[in-house]
Amino acid sequence: MIKVKDIASVIEEFAPKKLQEAYDNAGLQVGDPEMEVSAALLCLDITEEVLDEALERHCNMIVSHHPLLFKGLKEVSGKTATERIVIRAIKENVAIYSAHTNLDSAWEGVSHEIAHMLNLRNLSVLEPRVNDPSTGLGVVGDIQPTPKIEFLRNIKDTFKVKCLRYSSQSQQIVVRRVAICGGSGASLIKQAISAEADIIITGDVKYHDFTTYGFDITIADIGHYESELCSKKILSRIIRERFPDFVTYFAESETNPIKYM
Repeated sequence: MIKVKDIASVIEEFAPKKLQEAYDNAGLQVGDPEMEVSAALLCLDITEEVLDEALERHCNMIVSHHPLLFKGLKEVSGKTATERIVIRAIKENVAIYSAHTNLDSAWEGVSHEIAHMLNLRNLSVLEPRVNDPSTGLGVVGDIQPTPKIEFLRNIKDTFKVKCLRYSSQSQQIVVRRVAICGGSGASLIKQAISAEADIIITGDVKYHDFTTYGFDITIADIGHYESELCSKKILSRIIRERFPDFVTYFAESETNPIKYM
């Protein structure tokens, strides 16, 4: 029987915890590593609704991209959603595991998955780690020359973006080279320019990022949520390749916490 520690082990073989950023808290959040697992629910964010869904689907493990516990809890009294999830997960014997920035920095991680969805080729890491240039945040790659507006429309359709924010002042007419960083990647805009990318695709871009760099590169903000939904596919693939008969589900109850009018 597959145990919690077995699921954790295969994920960490693909995305070692040493790759996570200093502020992060990837790994087992709640539960006994020796507990046997019947099925796992995969999600981006762990909410009370996601926990409800896990119980309804008879999943006693949740694997998420964003950690439930970023910072230490000073109390567990049920006052916040996070506290209530922890209390109920423990009561119901549901293990919670997260792979966050280690999954971002792994080769074939989140940014790579976005690149594959857009048919990029000749991929390399945008901000490689000093001791291992095959890992790090973001990727950059080439694409068949495409008119910028057509490429932006393709991005919008591919990632089901309801409101695509992009730099209107950028001078690029044709896109040949693309930089990508899932989640919050505005800090990599300068690296994308240095890599001679025509466009960078990411989320959480600030107004002054657009005004500072928008003349030098097309900046496309597709949203944090939209850019990281693909993490569920990666996690499923990791688990199913090692344990082909193990049951995984994509959470259907999770929704974008940001609404557009």
